[in-house]
Amino acid sequence: MKKITNNIYYTGAQTDGGYLFENQYSIPNGVTYNSYVIIDEKTAVLDTADERVTKEWLSNVQEALSGKTPDYLVVSHMEPDHAANIGTFLKEFPQTVVVANQKTFDILACYFDVNLEEKKLVVKEGDTLSLGEHTLRFFMAPMVHWPEVMVSYEEKEKILFSADAFGNFGKIDDIFLAAGQEEAWQEDAARYFLNIVGKYGKPVQQLLKKAQGLDIRMICPLHGSILRENLPYFLEKYDAWSSYRADKEGVLVLSASIYGNTDAAAAYLAECIREKGGTAKHLTLAGADLSYAVCEAFRYGTVVFACATYDGGLFPCMENLLYRLASKNFQNRKVALMENGSWGPMAAGKMKAELEKLAGMEFVGQTVTVKGKMQKADMVNIEALAQMLAERPEK
Repeated sequence: MKKITNNIYYTGAQTDGGYLFENQYSIPNGVTYNSYVIIDEKTAVLDTADERVTKEWLSNVQEALSGKTPDYLVVSHMEPDHAANIGTFLKEFPQTVVVANQKTFDILACYFDVNLEEKKLVVKEGDTLSLGEHTLRFFMAPMVHWPEVMVSYEEKEKILFSADAFGNFGKIDDIFLAAGQEEAWQEDAARYFLNIVGKYGKPVQQLLKKAQGLDIRMICPLHGSILRENLPYFLEKYDAWSSYRADKEGVLVLSASIYGNTDAAAAYLAECIREKGGTAKHLTLAGADLSYAVCEAFRYGTVVFACATYDGGLFPCMENLLYRLASKNFQNRKVALMENGSWGPMAAGKMKAELEKLAGMEFVGQTVTVKGKMQKADMVNIEALAQMLAERPEK
């Protein structure tokens, strides 16, 4: 438990990782599950936490309450990494009134067998809840990234409790992100947003428009650090990501290789782009957590997809990546293609067929075909593609 302001406390908990977040994303630096308590004439707890941290979270809440009985439990989001302890909380504090929108109560019934008829307060867009000196105003944020999501704005301290928006992976040493750490924040925050919330760009844009009308001095998300310095930086990043705009210069090269030959050709392409004055990043897909590739693909304006032919189609990790990109609304990118296949190269056509289904895709350069191990003639073709890509400085 840590103080945010004189009467608002951070009561979240964190883990070192060692498991897959949402059973699919690696979290090598762990993750936080955030919760908050407001002490006033009436006392409110904002969200619970994942079942992995039940003991620590509940201890933090009890410490913040300091013997008080909570009047309200505000539920921003019903996903189990935040709502798993609603049942535990109501057993500990059975008189607490649950504050949520109607959609939240509908979903809550899918997870908990609790009778809330005498202990629930249904709120809608713009409703307020007075705690005394502090007042919470509620704004609906459907599909950021579940349909019931809402955020809370505390009017006295001017704090936006933002649910999953502005969250990020990683443990935290201090609850506040330190000044000058914006660049470090955005790497984990981008991977979190673009893989989990990124499909829902339009709803995020709608939430950002609501935020523009508020005097926000602090953002308290459900994962990661509290933001209070240089807030325009974080708002601009979310605007770019939810608008599907690139925010990194250069070219991203993604390769799916069976025996390493396609990776070698892709690495040579990236090297040539850099030698010709451009910027390039190369990622191999086989054996990797594809959430990193998804994130980077959204952040670069030009992406090269390099893939080995496998069973007359795509090597599975590339096929998986293209599926994930499509499911997250990947769009408006310049794309170049490389393929490999010693006796029947077919990967480029397969990739193009999938990418053509997406909005605003522009194919650039000549497709490079390598047959087996890269030869001198292949290197000439790769160098020509690199020259063209190096001359495209736009994001």
